[in-house]
Amino acid sequence: FPPAVFPLSCVVQNYSWGKVGLESEVAKLLASGDPLVQIQPDQPYAELWMGTHPRGDALIRDNRIPQKTLGQWITDNPACLGAKVKDAFQGQLPFLFKVLSVNTALSVQAHPNKELAAKLHAQFPEHYPDANHKPELAIALTPFEGMCGFRPVEEIVSFLQNVPELRALIGEVAAEQLERSGSDDPRGVSAALRVCFTRLMKSEKKFFVDQLNMLVKRISQEAEEGKDTSGSNGDLLLRLHSQYPGDIGCFTIYFLNLVRLEPGEAMFLGANEPHAYLHGDCVEIMACSDNTVRAGLTPKFIDVLTLCEMLNYTPAPSSSKIFPAVQSQLDPNVYLYDPPVPDFTITRIEIPASIKLYLISAMDSASILLVIQGTAVGTSTAAASEMSLHRGSVLFVSANESISLHLSSADGMLLFRACCLL
Repeated sequence: FPPAVFPLSCVVQNYSWGKVGLESEVAKLLASGDPLVQIQPDQPYAELWMGTHPRGDALIRDNRIPQKTLGQWITDNPACLGAKVKDAFQGQLPFLFKVLSVNTALSVQAHPNKELAAKLHAQFPEHYPDANHKPELAIALTPFEGMCGFRPVEEIVSFLQNVPELRALIGEVAAEQLERSGSDDPRGVSAALRVCFTRLMKSEKKFFVDQLNMLVKRISQEAEEGKDTSGSNGDLLLRLHSQYPGDIGCFTIYFLNLVRLEPGEAMFLGANEPHAYLHGDCVEIMACSDNTVRAGLTPKFIDVLTLCEMLNYTPAPSSSKIFPAVQSQLDPNVYLYDPPVPDFTITRIEIPASIKLYLISAMDSASILLVIQGTAVGTSTAAASEMSLHRGSVLFVSANESISLHLSSADGMLLFRACCLL
């Protein structure tokens, strides 16, 4: 039999927002995963892609396997996906697994549901390259900051009252409509929120740049005088403005929740959820798609109309955006992040130092395994030979195959495993 468990060499994306050199978790994992890799100290290392996406198909590191990439191998051996996954996703790996190292903010964006994705792809294929939805789950590796979903209305109203430049952009009529909307009428609240956010995002370029400059000048002066600028979200405003001067996205901080994740905490981004990653390192898993509707904090194509039309305008506190991990009842070392979509699940495997032999159990789905810390020798009846595992190692594991880990590190191991549990 050809090997069905094998190591991968994965593709790096050097987007400009990434952390630079060895400050980047992506670069650190690369450097430990392959000692021959030269990390450029002034180059951004933004994303590591572990999967079969055409713009980043992983290379197979096993010269007994004739196929060069994981995508080719799965095409030739679709049974490796597991019977259910193979049928449900037409013989394709349904997810893309990533590590992100974020230095400056990513664009304010949302991902369409399947219905809208199909429509956008048909109309504007140059901007929306496929017809799939793109739910995402991010799990922090280091303290991680992002914006996600609309804030509770009282927080937005408080900013409308404290930030005259914001109120000027939205206009008195829309601002008062939001102030008067009552919690007993959620549809009225969402409608008012939609009007306010759309007014903001569609404001005239010259007008909003003038207002933004006035706001930045005012906050900078208040900060220099030692005043508390939190009523205007001053720290974050100045930070985003320094990264994207004159960008409408700077004002979205008054509408969207700021979510802070500690390592191991996660946030799930379903269809139509507005979000922007701000800073930190995370692992991320998503449906295999590139569909992103952007509206600010970016030099890329922006589609304000589509974004304002599609968003989910349901306000909720930032604490509600943290997606819980559930400890497995079968194995207390495994924590499951299982979002409400069929395309992917991710598990965090924490093996304590006291355990020297650990079984990565078989499942009815292909999976990709990433080692974040610790060292072990892996053996599997489906692997050609012993595999040396250490920080940065990435393994493809076919459905129904298991791996025995013989641990050699004094401080245990931390691994993430991406799969599809139907």
